Amino acid sequence: MTRENDKTDNDKTRSGVSRQDRLKSALRENLKRRKAQARQRAGAAGPSREDEPTPDKGIGGKAGG
Repeated sequence: MTRENDKTDNDKTRSGVSRQDRLKSALRENLKRRKAQARQRAGAAGPSREDEPTPDKGIGGKAGG
């Protein structure tokens, strides 16, 4: 009977490791996809507020006149 239990435990361990590997891989791919989407959205939003002239900077972005 112990051999049957060992087999079952060993199968669970193997499937657990492969499941963890699948989950790691899926999470990594999901993160890459989300980062790419965020970059795309940021690029599509147009110029950032940093590009806008401020009262102390002229249109050319230089301080003073």
